[in-house]
Amino acid sequence: MKLDRIDIKILYELQKNGRITNVELAELVNLSPSPCLMRVKKLQAEGYIVGYSAQINIAKLGQTLTVFTEVTLKNHRQIDFARFLAAVEKVDSVVECHLVSGGYDYLLKFVTGGIVEYQTIMERLIDMDVGIDKYFSYVVLKSPIVKSHMPLTSLFPH
Repeated sequence: MKLDRIDIKILYELQKNGRITNVELAELVNLSPSPCLMRVKKLQAEGYIVGYSAQINIAKLGQTLTVFTEVTLKNHRQIDFARFLAAVEKVDSVVECHLVSGGYDYLLKFVTGGIVEYQTIMERLIDMDVGIDKYFSYVVLKSPIVKSHMPLTSLFPH
């Protein structure tokens, strides 16, 4: 399926507000409701839209700690990466994991109940011997900018 600028605009608007009505969405992308709905259904069927979720204000639930962690593995064989990822996937507090270029292998984002919980998780990963050589932790003090949507219309300006 080849996307046009209207499809991109639909995706852009839906990622900002997944609960928008079809009539409101159609108006925003300058379509009538029926063709708009057909496009949304096609975008879902083709796998461009993989789901809908609620954005939770976690600060209202209680105190949390966000930590970015640089991880360097001891070895760099495919099996070493697979073993590390298999272990990290099971850690609920890991909300992002990125294989990166540069001076270390992975950048992880943890959200935990506090520093003790974070350190316990890291000690457990070290004890599991999943190939971690070293890690550096960066505790987030404040997040003045966090966006939940991608700049689709500027990334893909059909």
